[in-house]
Amino acid sequence: MVHLLTIIGARPQIIKAAAFSRVVREQFAGRIEEHILHTGQHYDANMSEVFFRELGVPAPDYNLHVGSASHGVQTARMIEGIEAVLMQTRYDGVLVYGDTNSTLAAAVAASKLQIPIFHVEAGLRSYNMSMPEEINRIVCDRLSSLLFAPTATAVRNLEKEGMTRGVVQSGDVMYDNALYYETAALKDKFVLATVHRPANTDNEVHLRSIIRALQDIAKTGMEVVVPLHPRTKKRIEDLRLNTDDLRIIEPASFLEMLALEKNASVVLTDSGGVQKEAFFYGTPCVILRPETEWVEIIDAGAGILADADYERIIAAYRMLENKRMAFPHLFGDGHASEKIAEEILRFLE
Repeated sequence: MVHLLTIIGARPQIIKAAAFSRVVREQFAGRIEEHILHTGQHYDANMSEVFFRELGVPAPDYNLHVGSASHGVQTARMIEGIEAVLMQTRYDGVLVYGDTNSTLAAAVAASKLQIPIFHVEAGLRSYNMSMPEEINRIVCDRLSSLLFAPTATAVRNLEKEGMTRGVVQSGDVMYDNALYYETAALKDKFVLATVHRPANTDNEVHLRSIIRALQDIAKTGMEVVVPLHPRTKKRIEDLRLNTDDLRIIEPASFLEMLALEKNASVVLTDSGGVQKEAFFYGTPCVILRPETEWVEIIDAGAGILADADYERIIAAYRMLENKRMAFPHLFGDGHASEKIAEEILRFLE
């Protein structure tokens, strides 16, 4: 029996963990025993607890309740808490997802104790070192024993950095979830928009430009639905930005978000996960960032980089609004979680 500690801390990681945990329960019971540690990086009920309930992820065995703090303080607290758990209970390996501070902290703590690290979503690169996520993913990749790359591009990124050992093109666990929870698409006349990255929310010029673009799209008669992140909501209120023409809703649950992404005519977002989910469901995407780690979406013509520039956002939206495009299968076959479990067993057994 392999004893595995999965470490998560943010909403997207809970969703990714749901796919793997489901497969462990249904196909690898008796071979893998998974325990879950939640760092508490996302602690708001709408951003964390609802996803455990909705997706059937087992309640965490450990919760560090770290909460918000500066990057250094938050990561240090996580390292301290994760190290204590790993020293108290012997695990054969640590499974981490993505590129958050929780991912970085888990990789540092486990590597210092010589415990194998298995990184899901390895090899992603935006090549923007001002992004904390870019630093986190690079460090985690360097420390990992198995690197589960979701796409061929991610594999090539690792190869360019000299990493070939332990690299597995597994497909994307988010695509596993998209297929598992798939429902009929009823494309409707509404636009879905999400804004949460500090580069946009903490920059008044950027946020004003994005909200202005959304308002002007709404004034054409197109409904613009905005599940509003708590940080973005506070910034909009502080800046007294006009959102009268937008349909502002509470942060959506994962299944609610999938339905919105699938049925929207166009998505505007600065979220990496939302970019992908829109692609899975054949919905074109205006990306509110200067670059993306999911370059496959741009290369396929299904997404356009617009940054937080008003003119570029409007031009990209108009270009995608009625455009016919292809959405090739780039993210695996929907069985990434099984491949990841099998490779972990092969490595440890």
